[in-house]
Amino acid sequence: MKIPLPPVPLPEHLVDVARSFTDGTNTPAEPRDAATVILMRPSEDGPEVYYLRRHVSMDFAAGMAVFPGGGVDRRDFDASVGWVGPSPADWATRLGCDEETARALVCAAVRETFEESGVLLAGTSPSSVVADTTGDDWEADRVALESRELALTDFLNRRGLVLRTDLLGVWDAWLTPIFEPKRYRTWFFVAVLPDGQVTRDVSTESSSVAWIPARVAADQADAEELALMPPTYLTSLEVGSFASPAEVLEVAASRSVEMFTPAVEPLGEGWTLSMPDRLRPLVAARHRS
Repeated sequence: MKIPLPPVPLPEHLVDVARSFTDGTNTPAEPRDAATVILMRPSEDGPEVYYLRRHVSMDFAAGMAVFPGGGVDRRDFDASVGWVGPSPADWATRLGCDEETARALVCAAVRETFEESGVLLAGTSPSSVVADTTGDDWEADRVALESRELALTDFLNRRGLVLRTDLLGVWDAWLTPIFEPKRYRTWFFVAVLPDGQVTRDVSTESSSVAWIPARVAADQADAEELALMPPTYLTSLEVGSFASPAEVLEVAASRSVEMFTPAVEPLGEGWTLSMPDRLRPLVAARHRS
């Protein structure tokens, strides 16, 4: 499946649709809050990232390769969840949202990563991380979380675990364009695969999974071998510009984000969707090579 890569030329009819929302003729869909995690491990080609290819039958991003993630659940707001690392107030500052939402986003990031990859960013103490989540009992809990039969707080409490929020970094935030019928406010986090843990192809929303160096994933998208949505492509380009996951985490440690909404902007004699200014040089260099 080929998805036009940035800068994406927009057909005139879509530009007209976008204008109808901008001028108030149409009312945009209410976005849902979501979190996604760029799960990394080192490789000779720079940060290797975990991608899931969504089923072609899905009603959002069908057939696309995506990072683990999903919508915030109402139970992700539970303030009693076991927690170590930066406080929800600190996360709120870095994520550009209120404290309650920040807590829910971090919980959703950890929960969705476990649900979709079997990787759990939690431990029994502020300095420990679960070493193995491949047993049948872990799988039963993962399925119960995925089906919403089990809440994250109850899952952690039952196992004597706390969220290791210090293992996450802030990377980006994207809001689906105003003219799309299904919209998400998605915060992008980064994390390194914990020692001893392995990813598992367990997500019910994906048809296949793969570890791919981020820069190689961008190359594959350019060659029409891998379908990436523009935010995933741009994120892969940026993460792939670093030599290691450690460098990515170092940048993330001092990064705060503002929600970016792609808007219509000129492209030659036509139109395209805008992108964050910091990513424009990466795309320009891509088109020059």
